[in-house]
Amino acid sequence: MPTLEEIGQKVRGKLDRLSGARDDTVVLSREVIRTCANTIRAAHRGEIAAAHAQLRGAAEALGQMKERLADIPEVYYAGYVHDCQKEFAEAAVFLSVIQDEPLPDPDELGIEYAAFLVGMAEAVGEIRRHTLDVMRQGDLEKAEALLATMDEIYYALVTFDYPDAVTKGLRRFTDTVRGIIEKTRGELTTALRQEDLRAAIRDALSAYRSAGDES
Repeated sequence: MPTLEEIGQKVRGKLDRLSGARDDTVVLSREVIRTCANTIRAAHRGEIAAAHAQLRGAAEALGQMKERLADIPEVYYAGYVHDCQKEFAEAAVFLSVIQDEPLPDPDELGIEYAAFLVGMAEAVGEIRRHTLDVMRQGDLEKAEALLATMDEIYYALVTFDYPDAVTKGLRRFTDTVRGIIEKTRGELTTALRQEDLRAAIRDALSAYRSAGDES
C-alpha cells in the first residue's frame, strides 16, 4: 500500500499538470479571442487579405491548444476552449458571408459543434452591422441578400432543439438572433419603401418634363 506521502506526491503531480495546462490554455484562449476580434474588424473595413491572415493565426493557436489538451479533458472541456472556438466560428462565418462564400464546416475549422453553432449565431450581429453599412451605401439588393442569409442561419439554428447543457446555451443565442433579424428587416423595409417613393417621384418629374417639352 502506498504511504500518504506517496499518494500526496501522485495527486500533486496530477494537479500541477492540470494547473500548468490551464494557465497555458487561458493565455492561448485570450490570444485567439483577440485575433478573431481583429479578423472581424479588418473584414468590416474591407481589408479582406488582412482578415484572412488574422483568421489563419487564430486557427494555428487553436490547433496548438487542441494538441496540448488531447489527453487533458479536464481542461479541454472547462470552458476556455469553447469560448475561443465560438469566437473563431463567428469570425469565420462572418468572413464567409461578406464574401458570398459557403459557410465553413466545423470539422474543417477543427472546432466542437456546439461552439460552431453558438459562433454562427453570434455572427448574425456582425452581419447586421455589415448590412447597415451596405444600406448606407445604397446597395439595397445586397442588403436583401444578406438578410436572406441571416434568415437561413436562424432557421438552421432553431432545428437544434437540445438541452442547453448539450448546445452551450444555444437557445438563448437563437432568441437574440430572431430579434436582430426582425429589427434589420424593419429597417430594410423602410429603406426599400423610401427608395420606391424616390423612384416614383423621379418618374413623375420625368413625365412632367416630357409633357412640358411636348407642349
